Amino acid sequence: MYKSILVPVDIMEDELTHKALEYAVHLAKQSGGKIRLLHVFPMSTSIINSYELGYMELQDKAAVKAKQKLEEIAATIDLPKDRVSYSMSFGSVRDEIVEVTGQIGADVIVIGSKRPNIKTHLLGSNASSIVRYATTSVLIVR
Repeated sequence: MYKSILVPVDIMEDELTHKALEYAVHLAKQSGGKIRLLHVFPMSTSIINSYELGYMELQDKAAVKAKQKLEEIAATIDLPKDRVSYSMSFGSVRDEIVEVTGQIGADVIVIGSKRPNIKTHLLGSNASSIVRYATTSVLIVR
């Protein structure tokens, strides 16, 4: 049923990642699917403006750390290694997730989400934004 499963992860949110991965691994085992982990570095106006101040060096350091963390997470997944991959991107979290979903032909997006609070009520969460814009099924894990 699910041959390609996208799992967006925030490498700073271990609990959310763990919960989402539990579901994704279960789905992958049931259907023989593959899992793609994706970490998105959000781009804000302040970050874009800081390119002049050596941001590219910070970006490179952040990418090295994220790659190490993604490798650690991938190594813990109880699936054959050829069924687990990861990638990183820079940009709008929602847009990058939607774009990668199309690129890899994901059948489902499995994403962890925190319980809503006043901030997410007023501004919205990444998970709710992804649900609105994704062209495939989205499983939100709490």
